[in-house]
Amino acid sequence: MNMLPVKSRQSASLHTRTDLRSQSGIDIAGALTVLLADMLALYLKTRNFHWHMSGPHFRDYHLLLDDQATEIFATTDTIAERARKVGGTTLRSIGHVQRLQRLLDNDAEYVTPQDMLAELADDNRRLASFLRATHGVCEQYGDVATTSLLETWIDEAERRSWFLFETTRAPR
Repeated sequence: MNMLPVKSRQSASLHTRTDLRSQSGIDIAGALTVLLADMLALYLKTRNFHWHMSGPHFRDYHLLLDDQATEIFATTDTIAERARKVGGTTLRSIGHVQRLQRLLDNDAEYVTPQDMLAELADDNRRLASFLRATHGVCEQYGDVATTSLLETWIDEAERRSWFLFETTRAPR
């Protein structure tokens, strides 16, 4: 068996055949990679708040954030695989995520439940705008497969934001 040396295998290009033009694949994969960083940042923040929730509505909020984190995480593999399918590469490390993410982390020792929910509502609204911008890039190049996925994720982000907003509203 003729095995290439490890070093040459590690430096081999990742070429994926696609009918998209070269530049479109680069642009779409780049937009998806930044989006993936945001999704992972939001996933971890949602999990952080899920783990550190407290107070009289603990169970409801804990379960809400668990559901939302699961939904967010479910997008990540598909986003990364779309970047690869269109001929690009994607995230390689936590450091790569940190360099690209646009959503801010929250490392505070204590955050009130209301502040957690309000912050996540804002983050999901921002994520929806990032998803729309990525949709625009994909639409420009006729990548209907990715635009279709993004439309579903926009709806999911809007729904999460709406639920979080309604949870923080004062009773009338």
